[in-house]
Amino acid sequence: MRVCDDLDFGIAREWLAENPGRKACGYLPVYAPKEVILASGLLPVGIHGGGDRLEIIRGDAFYQSYICHLPRSVIELAQTGRLDFLSALLFPSTCDVIRNLSGMWKVMYPDVVVRYLDLPQVTGTETGGLFWEGEMRGLLRDLGAVSGRPAGEDDIRQAIRLCNSLRSMVRELYRVRRERPWAVPTEELYSLLRAAEVVPVETFLDKARAYLAAAEEQPGARKDKSRVIVAGAFCEQPPLGLIKTIERAGCYIVDDDFLLGNRFLMSDVPTDGDPVRQLTNALLHDTVRSPVLFEASQDGKRRLMKERVEAARADGIIFAAASFCDPALLDRPMLRAGAEADAIPCIAFQFSENTGQFQQFREQAGTFADSIKLWGDNE
Repeated sequence: MRVCDDLDFGIAREWLAENPGRKACGYLPVYAPKEVILASGLLPVGIHGGGDRLEIIRGDAFYQSYICHLPRSVIELAQTGRLDFLSALLFPSTCDVIRNLSGMWKVMYPDVVVRYLDLPQVTGTETGGLFWEGEMRGLLRDLGAVSGRPAGEDDIRQAIRLCNSLRSMVRELYRVRRERPWAVPTEELYSLLRAAEVVPVETFLDKARAYLAAAEEQPGARKDKSRVIVAGAFCEQPPLGLIKTIERAGCYIVDDDFLLGNRFLMSDVPTDGDPVRQLTNALLHDTVRSPVLFEASQDGKRRLMKERVEAARADGIIFAAASFCDPALLDRPMLRAGAEADAIPCIAFQFSENTGQFQQFREQAGTFADSIKLWGDNE
């Protein structure tokens, strides 16, 4: 079974079994500081739900039907014992649903260290900076108590270097996919990055290097497809079948916001000076623009898609958001209005991670790709 399909987190459990003193820390989408987890001696494990491979039974008892699928799926994983290997779990401030889930976790699993990470929404050094630095120092303290190995500055710097290598590799994978999407199909790239969420960073780096080498040796055949951006799936992840459907309907996905946490910080984080402060500055001033972080000006939102289209040399945009995802659906009108004002072709639909029927998406994506070829400006 592929690592990204393993709902029992076998690789993480094997890593823990190699040394009885090891422990793991889970995190939900969108962003959590992996550097802090690694520096504390814990294995970071991304918890992104069970997708279309997990039947939700217990999880539906915890949330209303008009709540997105992800939290119910995560609860189902926990209630069926699939997350019992975690000693800590981080809940980033993605939305109110995740905030509530963190409180429920404290009640249901009192032996697990739970932290809600309230990401700063003000970028001033004396406001958001002091707040986030304090949050990370508190997290270092708490996770150090979990592992029994409080992190020193050298530990944090080493973790930053490792995560810099991770971010650099993800940037390279995205660059190659943008330049030659036929050589790096998004279904393969997504599977690789999904696996990266549950294995040691070093393991991912080795596999990613091997994958890039294989893509160079056997790039595949270039086809006449439209280049598209998929936007809106930054938290609840689409089923792999949906990604395959979009590309097989005549589209090359050349940019997306899947699994955004691996590249939430856009550049390498410096390792000189105070490492916690460097991580703080990176979050304040060097993050991708997403609905997770506040932007005071709507003009920036309206320009964003044009900037992404130009950078990816895309022909159009597919706005694909999870059903009931408030951050994505509240942002979509501004993003789409900006795209349409710049005459960028776009379509929109909603999905859930357990979607099993893709015919309607195939028809929409196929018609969209054909319309771009027939009437778009592809010069």
